[in-house]
Amino acid sequence: MASSVAAALGASVAGVASGDEVGESDTPGAPGVNGSLKRFSTTSFGAEVTGPFVFQDGSLLYSNQHPATGDRGGDFENSDVKANEAPFDRAGVGYFSGFTFELDGDNDDFSELSVPSTVDEQGRIRSSEGEYVFLAHAREEIQGGDERFGVVQTPDGTEITQDNFAGTQYGAAATNPDCNQFIPTNDDGTEGYLYTNWENSPGNVTRLPVSRTEEGEWEADLENATNLANTEPLRELGGTRINCYGDRSPWNTMLSSEENYAHTRVSLTGTVGDIEAAGTGKGLVGGAAFWNRPNPVGIQSAIDDYYGDDSWFVQGYWALDGVEFLAYYLGAEQVDQTGDNENNTTNPIGDVYPNPYRYGYHVDFREPAAETPEPIKYYVMGRTAWEAPDVLPDERTVYGCSDGDSKGIYKFVADEPIPSYENPMDVEGTLYAPKITNDAASVADGGERDSPAAVSLEIEWLELGHASNAEIESWIAEYDDVTQEEYLEAHAETDWTDDLATALEEADKAVVEDGNQNYITNDEIVEWADQYEQNGPENVDEELRRVPFLETRAAAKEIGASIEFNKAEGVSSREGVSPGDFVYFGIAEFNDALADDEGDVQMDRVDGGVVYRGQLERDYNVSTLEPVIVGPDFTDPAADADDALRNIDNVYVMDDGRVLCCEDGFGGPARSYPNDGLYVYQPDAILDASAVAVSPESTGTVDLTMNAAPGGFAGGEFTVSLTDPEVAAISDVTFPDAIGLQKVSVADDGSSATIRVGDIERSIQPGSLDVTLAGVEVTGSAPGTTDLAVSVETIDDEAGVEIGVETRRGLVITGPPAAGGGAVPEDPDSDGRYEDVNGNGRVDYDDVVLLFETIDSDAVRLNPEAYDFNDNGQIDFDDVVELYEEI
Repeated sequence: MASSVAAALGASVAGVASGDEVGESDTPGAPGVNGSLKRFSTTSFGAEVTGPFVFQDGSLLYSNQHPATGDRGGDFENSDVKANEAPFDRAGVGYFSGFTFELDGDNDDFSELSVPSTVDEQGRIRSSEGEYVFLAHAREEIQGGDERFGVVQTPDGTEITQDNFAGTQYGAAATNPDCNQFIPTNDDGTEGYLYTNWENSPGNVTRLPVSRTEEGEWEADLENATNLANTEPLRELGGTRINCYGDRSPWNTMLSSEENYAHTRVSLTGTVGDIEAAGTGKGLVGGAAFWNRPNPVGIQSAIDDYYGDDSWFVQGYWALDGVEFLAYYLGAEQVDQTGDNENNTTNPIGDVYPNPYRYGYHVDFREPAAETPEPIKYYVMGRTAWEAPDVLPDERTVYGCSDGDSKGIYKFVADEPIPSYENPMDVEGTLYAPKITNDAASVADGGERDSPAAVSLEIEWLELGHASNAEIESWIAEYDDVTQEEYLEAHAETDWTDDLATALEEADKAVVEDGNQNYITNDEIVEWADQYEQNGPENVDEELRRVPFLETRAAAKEIGASIEFNKAEGVSSREGVSPGDFVYFGIAEFNDALADDEGDVQMDRVDGGVVYRGQLERDYNVSTLEPVIVGPDFTDPAADADDALRNIDNVYVMDDGRVLCCEDGFGGPARSYPNDGLYVYQPDAILDASAVAVSPESTGTVDLTMNAAPGGFAGGEFTVSLTDPEVAAISDVTFPDAIGLQKVSVADDGSSATIRVGDIERSIQPGSLDVTLAGVEVTGSAPGTTDLAVSVETIDDEAGVEIGVETRRGLVITGPPAAGGGAVPEDPDSDGRYEDVNGNGRVDYDDVVLLFETIDSDAVRLNPEAYDFNDNGQIDFDDVVELYEEI
């Protein structure tokens, strides 16, 4: 996100938080890293690191977003010195010439960059390798001089800047380049289009032709760059606003996320139900209620005037910046501008005005290489202040994170792969919100306030609703004709044409008391939640189905979802990721609703933030978020904070599994320098034991696989042990051909085995993935389950350096074990199929029901020979049918 007012208010804001935030302290594990973290770059003074992208050849680029243009100012040393020398005093996009990542998973391809300790070092983009070279600067001429790079125009070609119009714009025009995604047009990835988000209102996405020279440098064709905001397809869609980060889709298109902070209907942790219970929105109502107010961003000062000491922070009001400029973009007559365009009045815009329900989505630019790409907004994925989506390879599952205070992470699952829909408006699926369920995450449930470094978050996904893109667009269209005049006419008793000031005050106070009647009402949201609780999400009234898609945050809070995350600013996974791999989530600040005394998360405060990862299950679900990087406390000394990741923004997982971590915390406390940086996270290798099912006295193999060997593999020693040796015993250990040396010692009772291995032929090269080190043979003893634990003594790479390794337990099932927690199943006719699923001594309808209910459980899934009643070699619902027909 852009800094400015948003950064100041996106953190801790006094006013309406219902719980008391804990004070700053020396949080255990903060700062800390599970793996290793290395600084590659620091950016210019006043800028944040945004839009990282790694090309196919390993080249790295990112945006120089809103660098300071004047003196350093403020409380900084040498405050009267120019902050940045040219060219680093201009926003733009550039790459690091002379450097490419080796993409082997190892951080040994660059040296550690020192901290910027001088005015000169703090006033430019630095890197440990290579040199930052701009591909394009903001506001450079394009299209024969008819447009400027990143600058949005009205339909008649007038540039929408504060030089031409009075009012607010959410940052000056074309100062906030953010996400970059390269869409290649050849197989080598050396030619294509660089899509860049511009975090302003009106928003913009540019398309810049770029190519790599024979010398390995990158160059841009600025003349043929395109401001997509100025094309008719995007203007007809309503345009965009506050285009933040995004993703490159599996179908090779740019996904641009609208960070519409002005969606906040109720401030911070409050709910619409709280407003209804209180009979007033005083102290609670958020900025969304004032979207179509004349001069909407003026609502905070108006609230201060109206209510004095009882005033409150209207969350999201500052993101109403640029809403009126968005109206000009759509062709509105500028009746609120004085004749010289030097003053912005409260004269209401009454002809064309943006519909709030058309902003706050992920935008897909289909046909990315066409003369004019076709923009599609995914309304089905929910409306919020999106930082980014992460679309997984099944092309159905999408995770998204919402920036700001007391926000959420969300999941969407399409009914079919998204590109399989001939018309993207036919995309349909289910939207989910998170519910944190483990007691350890809450002092109220766990009995003590834990550090976020020590506790994973367990997630249950609450279904919000199911709909199609076309359905939701039809609901949105019902609000297209609402203007600022309707705000006054619906909420004020005084005729605004007679006394505008009085009418505006009456309307503002009426909206505070009972909400904005021009849009979805408070009553509708509360009624939707009541019906949801009584009948489930699929059985609410037809006219209420729109609520969770158009008022996503308010709806999620109303049903008790954990909308407590503060600045969820990144989500990413490796391209082609598969079950067992990870999705990374960046939470910029672990404070406010995450560190208070209410809600599902009540933990220690870490203002420097946390990076989580979630392991993908076989259906691409994530049910656990594990902390892997924890930032510093802002009370930490510089010695601790200088080299720690602080206030994570974008996260970008490279193809080799390393993670680029970008900062958005310029000038914050704790450090000895103000600049944001780009860090590269190298996760520890994972030694994973697989699962196996065996029958009594039969044998199966548990594979021990290391997910990555960035520096190759020389050898190592580790021990495996069964937690319940009554269920199975280790009988032998086998090895792949790559393991030339091996030594095994199996305990007499088969409960454990110590394994020593060596790769004398150097078969396992640096950068190898999914390396099998051994196969542990286990023999079933008695029905039941037992874990196979792994303990590593040491594992070394080819250079003799010890590899950091995490271990994952395996599972051995002998039986089959009980399905659903009852008795052990039986095979009454000794045909190898266990028809008596519930083990009650007879085969009946209850066995059919139990198999149906537990078909996805490990007890069934890992025992296909026991339940494969249709003999097709797998477990499926036809096996349930076959069992039913047997009885």
